[in-house]
Amino acid sequence: MQDRADYARRGIARGRSVVVLAYDGGILFVAENPSRALHKVSEIYDRIAFAAVGKYNEFENLRVAGVRYADLRGYSYDRSDVTARGLANAYAQTLGSVFTQESKPYEVEIVVAEVGSVPDRDQIYRLTYDGSVADEQGFVAMGGAAEPIATALSERWRADLTLGEALALAVEPARGRPGRGRPRELGPEQAEVAVLDRHRERRLFRRVEGALLERLLSPSDPTTDVPHEDEHRPGTHDVLSGED
Repeated sequence: MQDRADYARRGIARGRSVVVLAYDGGILFVAENPSRALHKVSEIYDRIAFAAVGKYNEFENLRVAGVRYADLRGYSYDRSDVTARGLANAYAQTLGSVFTQESKPYEVEIVVAEVGSVPDRDQIYRLTYDGSVADEQGFVAMGGAAEPIATALSERWRADLTLGEALALAVEPARGRPGRGRPRELGPEQAEVAVLDRHRERRLFRRVEGALLERLLSPSDPTTDVPHEDEHRPGTHDVLSGED
């Protein structure tokens, strides 16, 4: 078991960081990910999203299984019966079984998050390679640089952050890590950003990209926030997009 755990931890440590944190309008997901096709952050259901680090094919299998679980439960019962806690429990059983019974453990670490109608009802669950579940409060960092990023977040995170402030807080530790030499650039081409926006009517997941992401990552305008649906203007459809 110790060998399995060490193997999984080494695989996860090679992954680029992912940060999930609550802000005043919902839950923000930020991943270091230069790929525009292989997503680390995805929608699962109406109010639920998924983020992961590690081996892509393994966490993609988990994502697909989560979507099937949510669709089946929502169809069989009611859409309100699909919860992040139920999904986290299902993932915990799968990861625990793989860790103890299969030839190799999954080299993954995942977060399942659900945005509530008010901030106190937000839920963020972190699951590790062996099926362990942690109920995180406010923020969580995963990947090879998780510890220094989590330390930075613990010192500066607060519940009333705007989206711009939350994004700046999430990317700052990745841009310049102590002892790593010259700070790296983490611009729109290297960042995958999405939100669960509690102000939307039904499907609350949306990707933040294009011109809005550039503005949010600009240090000169840290207070920019996501416009509401009625604020969209012609020609800005590329700024925000929902998950297909």
